[in-house]
Amino acid sequence: MSAVQPVFETLDDELGRLADTLALQIRKWTHQEGLTTTAVPGLELVRADSSVNNCIGSTVYDPSFCLIAQGSKTVWLGDRQIDYGPLSCMVSAVHLPVLGKVTEASPERPYLGLKITVEPQEITDLVLALGEGLNGMEQQECPENACGLSRVQAEKGLVEAVLRLVNLLDSPQQDIRMLAPLVRREIFYRALIGEIGLHMRKFAVADTQTHRISKVIAVLKDRFTEPLRVRDLADMVNMSESSLFHSFKQVTRMSPVQFQKKLRLHEARRLMLSEGMEAATASFHVGYGSPSHFSREYSRLFGVPPRADVTKLRGELPEAARA
Repeated sequence: MSAVQPVFETLDDELGRLADTLALQIRKWTHQEGLTTTAVPGLELVRADSSVNNCIGSTVYDPSFCLIAQGSKTVWLGDRQIDYGPLSCMVSAVHLPVLGKVTEASPERPYLGLKITVEPQEITDLVLALGEGLNGMEQQECPENACGLSRVQAEKGLVEAVLRLVNLLDSPQQDIRMLAPLVRREIFYRALIGEIGLHMRKFAVADTQTHRISKVIAVLKDRFTEPLRVRDLADMVNMSESSLFHSFKQVTRMSPVQFQKKLRLHEARRLMLSEGMEAATASFHVGYGSPSHFSREYSRLFGVPPRADVTKLRGELPEAARA
């Protein structure tokens, strides 16, 4: 895997205070490790109290905006390693199969973060409303190494808006119902006009590479157990096979076949962990014709055979590795 070294910006006093305040609020509402669903629609909080026993977890990211308040985490997407620290924000523009591990956490200073699910229509409405206010952003291009998963350091206005959303958890349900959509809109507005704006626009603009690839990913997610024909996928989005292959790999850091394989393996891992399914049964369930072939590919991705992996993970894998 190619690595991006973890270089986290030193927070100035004001941002440091905001990060501390956000961390306190998240800690207040997370009484145990893992993901916490909140009364604010689309907002989940995450906590991990230790990095020592924190295994590498696997999941498929939904289109979402994430922000770390305290601690650090590493995510692997294909051959790319991305490190996140305090006030790192991450945008997942499409569904992506990733591996993740909390790298800095302790009972005294747990890893604390949040995830906000993004609906593409929210971003589309903002892009249309902003119009020329995007300052020519429509003519700009993302960096060559850009993919469907992006990281930047959050700016003050964005962090303040996120804190307002979390603070709504202290409010009556009527306040949440009336104010949460407004605060979400401010968060996405702040993101759009900031450094991560180019990546946020991937949710909204129909003729972007990411938008076309997201259609292909949606089909793969729905039909990952079926045989794959790249030609059919290319025809669906009016692209040549070579163009689809190149664009798909740029967004996801893997080929369509590799993407499908990871979806299968992630789902098989979930079935074995959550539903107690035997490895052979899980392999057939996700589309493999040979348990031995499944075991080889599983070992290649997760480092150990299915049975050994599940035995190790049961009781050890915090849900914090999933967000």
